[in-house]
Amino acid sequence: MNTNGLCPLEHVACCREVPDYHEPVQQSFAPELRPGHLLDGRFRLVEPISRSGMAVIYRAEDERNQNQQVAVKVPHLRLESDPGFFSRFQREEEIGRRLNHPYVLKFLPVDGEKSRPYIVTEYLRGCTLAHLMNAMRPFPEKDALKIASLVCEALQHMHWRGVVHRDLKPSNVMICCDRTLRLMDFGIASAAASRRITLTGLTPTLGTPDYMAPEQVSNRQTDERTDVYGLGVILYEMLTGAIPFQNENPWVAMNNRVTGDPPAPRQLNPAISPEAEEIVLHALQRDPAARYQTAAAFKVELDSPEQVRVTGYCNHLEAPRWKLGLRETPVIAGSLLGIGFLTFQVFLFLVLRHALAR
Repeated sequence: MNTNGLCPLEHVACCREVPDYHEPVQQSFAPELRPGHLLDGRFRLVEPISRSGMAVIYRAEDERNQNQQVAVKVPHLRLESDPGFFSRFQREEEIGRRLNHPYVLKFLPVDGEKSRPYIVTEYLRGCTLAHLMNAMRPFPEKDALKIASLVCEALQHMHWRGVVHRDLKPSNVMICCDRTLRLMDFGIASAAASRRITLTGLTPTLGTPDYMAPEQVSNRQTDERTDVYGLGVILYEMLTGAIPFQNENPWVAMNNRVTGDPPAPRQLNPAISPEAEEIVLHALQRDPAARYQTAAAFKVELDSPEQVRVTGYCNHLEAPRWKLGLRETPVIAGSLLGIGFLTFQVFLFLVLRHALAR
């Protein structure tokens, strides 16, 4: 295992702080925490560094530990009473505390009873892989293979401990200013023996459609090979600048990954080597049994692409066909229902805000 922590991106200026900050999808009627608040007499909130429709992540100072810089993830108040969300939030912390690897976000223990749900982790300076890909598409092949290899090391550690991430995507990979890498966000990670996807809480438990494996779309059991597929999608995007099954219609995108193969990477970027193309297509096999069976096997070929045997599989890719069955429909319907639910909540908020302003 490579433990020197280096991530030599030769052509990308990754060692600078680019806060991953997003405006909330929805507003909250209840007051949220503000910078300067002392949480449980210990964590002084300094500034928000990331915001989503589910939670806010603050940079904070641990006043019981010489004002050490930490990150504190606090869910929005309106979600704390949601049993499904609260269970997911607890599971994320429990799984995070089980992991201990240089390329996995480090969760910090909090002694005593908390006044409200929150998670404390190490504070990272850098930017997400999604930010880097927005600045440069496609990546140099050497950099793309190196990043995927380091993510494989993190996945090996997780899989050896019975944890499947299930939501690999560029925004969940942090490239740090000290040239290290962290895998983040274990909100839908699974450590259970049965890892079928459920519709509880709608979209938060389903994964991200552009990066979901066919077995996730088909509501079949997920395992380590599901993460291999997710990382394969990220690698495809780094090398080509495009997502393999991107489509404005989520039904079409999910159907395509279940019934067909993506365009050959070298069709989109002829500069890619045949060996790198072979690696990507191997990871993106629809049948989990045809993929790399472990992250370790995936990493071996990422580290030595010159030894990869080119099979010519790129010349026999199958175009997707429309064939959604009863098994797939609940998952896709849940995704669309979740999107509609969020849209309705935003609409309701705007109506109420207008009424209160009159």
